[in-house]
Amino acid sequence: MRRVHDTTGLPPLRRRAAGFEGLARIIVGQQVSVASADAIWQRCESSIQPFMAETIAELDDDPLRAAGLSRPKVRTFRAISEAALGGRLDFANMHLASDDDVYTALTSISGIGPWTADIFLIMCLGRRDAFAAGDLALQVAAQDAYELAERPSQEELLALAETWRPWRAVAARLLWSYYRLTKQKTSGAPL
Repeated sequence: MRRVHDTTGLPPLRRRAAGFEGLARIIVGQQVSVASADAIWQRCESSIQPFMAETIAELDDDPLRAAGLSRPKVRTFRAISEAALGGRLDFANMHLASDDDVYTALTSISGIGPWTADIFLIMCLGRRDAFAAGDLALQVAAQDAYELAERPSQEELLALAETWRPWRAVAARLLWSYYRLTKQKTSGAPL
């Protein structure tokens, strides 16, 4: 990790709002490129005003689909809106809950899996020991940084990440920076 840090420097903090909007933005980014996620999010922000659970609950699917959301993401937006309005997701007090309680609350919502919950813990709540072992970029960066013959599986990356406790989120940020830097060098294109 020292070599990764020496290569990348300090990673950017990149925090997001720890509420409905922050979770929605992570959902937009599921399984799409950063550029695609940013474009879809900009359309969501400009067409859905104010961007709140109440607004989503009142809209039909057309504006959400027009913003670029897939049907599964529309369903997930609806599920988190319903959970927020029904009190199953208490964004106002989520910062007080343990990582495990937040993770359990999030993954109990249809359309939210481990990756989304982990990213929310890291990016929105700023939890220092959260880690998204299922993240492809982290796996690829760890493979490169540790000169592994194969990309580590989620379980293998979790085992490797044990040595980074209680700062696994910091390690993740370093690895994401390393991934961006190495991909930019190999492709020549800015990320």
